[in-house]
Amino acid sequence: MKKVDVLIIGSGVAGLTLAIDLATEHPDKHICVLTKTTREESNTRYAQGGVAAVWDKDKDSFQKHIEDTLDAGDGLCDEKIVEIVVTEGPDQVQRLINWGARFDKEHNNSTEYDLGREGGHSENRILHYKDLTGWEIQRALIDKAAEYTNLEILDYYFAVDLITQHHLGYNITRLTPNIECYGAYVLNTETKTIETFLAKATVLATGGSGQVYKATTNPSIATGDGMAMVYRAKGRIENMEFVQFHPTSLYNAAGENPAFLVSEAVRGFGAILRRPDGEAFMHKYDARKSLAPRDIVARAIDNEMKMLGAEYMCLDCTHLDKDGFVRHFPTIYEKCISRGIDPMKDYIPVVPAAHYICGGIKTNEHGETSIHRLYACGECSCTGLHGANRLASNSLLEGLVFGHRIFDEISQKVATWTFKENIPDWNAEGTTDPKEMVLITQSLKELKEIMSSYVGIVRSSLRLKRAFERLRILYEETEELYHTTSISPQLCELRNLITCAYMITRSAATRRESRGLHYTTDYTEKQQFIEMTLI
Repeated sequence: MKKVDVLIIGSGVAGLTLAIDLATEHPDKHICVLTKTTREESNTRYAQGGVAAVWDKDKDSFQKHIEDTLDAGDGLCDEKIVEIVVTEGPDQVQRLINWGARFDKEHNNSTEYDLGREGGHSENRILHYKDLTGWEIQRALIDKAAEYTNLEILDYYFAVDLITQHHLGYNITRLTPNIECYGAYVLNTETKTIETFLAKATVLATGGSGQVYKATTNPSIATGDGMAMVYRAKGRIENMEFVQFHPTSLYNAAGENPAFLVSEAVRGFGAILRRPDGEAFMHKYDARKSLAPRDIVARAIDNEMKMLGAEYMCLDCTHLDKDGFVRHFPTIYEKCISRGIDPMKDYIPVVPAAHYICGGIKTNEHGETSIHRLYACGECSCTGLHGANRLASNSLLEGLVFGHRIFDEISQKVATWTFKENIPDWNAEGTTDPKEMVLITQSLKELKEIMSSYVGIVRSSLRLKRAFERLRILYEETEELYHTTSISPQLCELRNLITCAYMITRSAATRRESRGLHYTTDYTEKQQFIEMTLI
């Protein structure tokens, strides 16, 4: 049993921002960050485009950024949260720069940042580091975190379940008031033992659940662990139906996991979406053409592919300046060349891929969940910023702002909290080592096929019904395996993904309208009155 003052599960931009703030302000407190592989591996690392912030106030304004965010969110954003993130964002980005993050300047030795533009933005406001912005932010945060002796980062620790009154013998339901979190049971994947971590406050920064789909830009670790743990702990989850498919992942006939992302910033740089025969098509769907918000572009590409029976659409960069393209997008350029595609001569074949979930663990403006002493930030949370569709490059900004906001909230309370002492050890009685790993790998394949076929970009009541029926079988088989075999990361991830798939499907069936990222052929219009979906 290990006791820490604050337990942070996840080492991306949100989790490490919070950890650094706490370690700085409270040198006498033990801050512990758990990551299930290495501290460098997170959804943050794979963010290409950048972080959106109002930087050039002569041309841009908070109001413009707020309006762009609300427009993309299609009527479901929390306007108070949008204002908080947009107005507090630039200060948090500046702190990140002070901690060592590098963003591209307009010229060598220039003091002016090279601000990019992406779909849905009315102005250039994206700070970026080539096409590796997430990697650069992750590097800067890890380097900064290493300066603190009271900040411990533990690699290869997989959180299995949150500890609540349920583990003390109480019957907890979704209507139970005052559910409390006392820490987490965690699998040490190197020793293969379950360890008990007790904490005065626990924070989930576990990222998204993109691996629930067959084609996704998310890394293999994005298995919805935090959302699934909160669901099992009877906490509130919201808006899981709004799964954002990035319009332009690089098409690979052989399949690739994760799919390689061709950043939206490429379209901001001037690239044009075309059919394989060269005909542009986005003007038929939105006046903003290739720079429309992601939900519109992804549905347009999906529709064009279905109408033509094509396996992909194309991104035309042939008219762009080569030196500028290579300077801004070196990773994308090198990837294309390695696949025999010269972006300056050839169209880049692209397809939509699951990219970001706008729903998640319901929080308030301070990052508090419905479970006391439990907080959530980053992609696993649902703060109200994104509504029905996330505006490009707002996610890193949200992680920075809410990481700092949770710090403010915990700082005021941590001195008054104590550890819960009578927590039982993990009970593995009656379990044995798994005999056939194929049961897990095959179930994972089936899950991805179900979600991709029935709960993708376009849905219907019939498709959702079929998904439910097949998910129920997978759930029952996996739960039996979970209760009879010893814990492994693969089994836990499968279990969490099935839980997330169920929540996405259930939320999609509940929302009887088409809005933002949720499009159903049964209800093509928006409702006049919107009832937020709570699970």
